[in-house]
Amino acid sequence: MIINNKRNLFKFVALSAVLAVTSCNNADFFNEYRSLPNGWEKSEPVVFSFESLDTVAKRNAYINVRTTSEYPYSNLYVIIKTTPPEGDAIVDTLQYQMANADGSMLGSGFTDVKEHRLIWREKTSFKKQGVYKVEIQHAIRKVNEVKGDAVLNGITDIGLQLQ
Repeated sequence: MIINNKRNLFKFVALSAVLAVTSCNNADFFNEYRSLPNGWEKSEPVVFSFESLDTVAKRNAYINVRTTSEYPYSNLYVIIKTTPPEGDAIVDTLQYQMANADGSMLGSGFTDVKEHRLIWREKTSFKKQGVYKVEIQHAIRKVNEVKGDAVLNGITDIGLQLQ
């Protein structure tokens, strides 16, 4: 009888902990990935489209990048072009640190594949209802070279996450 009550108590505590943790997480409004099996070609931006009906809610926006040990740089430069349903496109040029000074990759993961969750915008809102288009293009180039890398190797997936 005592063992059975202890098991029930354990189940109750475990279930309560799971519910407490999951209820505090931010819900994703949008979360998609694009696979890049042959590397990230500079001439082909990664494109996402989503519909926003809420013009008031504040959302955090992330660019999610999966890299392998073949990624040759310690940083990542991206150009993000956001086209609202009506009006002019907004262009952001951003730099993210991808590796430590010793060359070890930042991000999460236990294998040579690392997940990088890169903040793009904090507490942003989409002021017009309709379909938004987001294009992400890499802007990596070698030092003292004007022309960028045609193909950026070591990146397997690019994602857009809005919470």
